[in-house]
Amino acid sequence: MTPLAFERIAHLLARLRPDDPPDDGRTRAAVAMILRHGGDDMEMLFIERTANERDPWSGNLAFPGGRVEQGEEPRQAAERETGEEIGLDLGAVPCLGRLTDIAGMHLPVRVSCFVYGIDGPYGEPVPNDEVSDAFWVRMDDLTAAERHVIAPVRFAEEAFDVPAIRLPQPGKPVLWGLTYRLAMQFLEIVTKR
Repeated sequence: MTPLAFERIAHLLARLRPDDPPDDGRTRAAVAMILRHGGDDMEMLFIERTANERDPWSGNLAFPGGRVEQGEEPRQAAERETGEEIGLDLGAVPCLGRLTDIAGMHLPVRVSCFVYGIDGPYGEPVPNDEVSDAFWVRMDDLTAAERHVIAPVRFAEEAFDVPAIRLPQPGKPVLWGLTYRLAMQFLEIVTKR
């Protein structure tokens, strides 16, 4: 995949014009999809959640983010949670746009995703106790057809076969669920051009 300029990504995302949906009783959450230029390709940041029996997404791959608190806008929540979870201050990072919200299939949650572009040296993520790892994945690896699989996963004591991406990092779980759906939404937008 030829690297895209952040300006082009912002232009493509501006076409979406997502609105805040009406309250449907679902828990509101927001995440940050963070991009950076990495050599000859663009990279996307993922986190691996720490194993915790009280966390429904325990051990899964995700974007940094979490619940939208009372009186908070979704973008504020994505930025606050990113700072808490991996120590990155997105206040000075350009927000390139917002994806269309998605609803959870197994939990009553609605997730807003804001896309950020880091240009130049910025520092590396420093995970807190909720995050066991934070790592960058090249866009070429996310779009490679051989990495797109149907994989067995477990959620809430149930087993499912789901669309997923096997990332090149050894020992990582597959990318599936809400994060997979958001990543695929983004990839479809930027690869159509």
